[in-house]
Amino acid sequence: MRKDNKRPGFAMPAGATDSHMHVFGPFDLFPLAAKRSYTPAPALTADYRALQRQIGLSRVVFVQPSAYGTDNRCTLDAMAAIGPAARGVVVIEDSLGEAELAAMHKAGVRGVRINILSVGASSAEALTARLRATAARLAPFGWHIQLFASIGLIAAVMPIALGLPVPVVVDHMGMPDGQGPADQPGFGVLLEALGSGRIWVKLSGSCRVDTGPPPHQRALPFARALAAARPDRMVWGSDWPHIGVHGGKAVGGEAPPVPYRDLDNGALLDELATWVPEAARRNLILVDNPARLYGF
Repeated sequence: MRKDNKRPGFAMPAGATDSHMHVFGPFDLFPLAAKRSYTPAPALTADYRALQRQIGLSRVVFVQPSAYGTDNRCTLDAMAAIGPAARGVVVIEDSLGEAELAAMHKAGVRGVRINILSVGASSAEALTARLRATAARLAPFGWHIQLFASIGLIAAVMPIALGLPVPVVVDHMGMPDGQGPADQPGFGVLLEALGSGRIWVKLSGSCRVDTGPPPHQRALPFARALAAARPDRMVWGSDWPHIGVHGGKAVGGEAPPVPYRDLDNGALLDELATWVPEAARRNLILVDNPARLYGF
């Protein structure tokens, strides 16, 4: 992973938050899930703290990656290491009880991730059932659901998502087709749903929408459209340590690590400045919105 990230070209506001990143390892303490779709290289909390200092971030949201399955120990350990400036989004088993959820809430967890894209396709019917069951468990804690799925599947379940008793946070701009037009049907559904105030979107993953080298121009119209529609429902995330492309199929325990993408995280923040040129709106996305969503 890159060690020499540049300082962004704009003044970073106090409380600037990275709302989407992951940690991996040490693997002797936090072994990967036996069933997973990729093998990451170590990406430690200390590595991320160095990145924070380089680019001027103050707060962070650790997101449970699929390579750890429902074992949230690495994520919770990283949150504890950083303290009050950290929050978390976890992945949970159906058997997890209310006492365990309450302990996670005290530790700073504020959401549960439903990851469909990394671990294989799912039908709209199956996802609908999962959304409803998860929302019922999270509502007493005031948590949200974080959804990582294709834009088509997001659009298919959006009528259900809008009626849930908890907010839904959509990963990586909804993963629109970067080769397609900005007015593609599924993306239009997401834009319309933002009007409800129940849906949030992460302005992250530009390298997933546009898999070419930076700057990720194919991501620009989608990010701009989202930020223009509801700037008060956008948060930004680095997606560090930038996991490389993988097949989404199960790999064995000895599978070699997927190389990380060589991305400058300061340059990713400069992309945000291109999407949202106005400093006041950009500060909303970096500071005020995540403070409300994650309870900083």
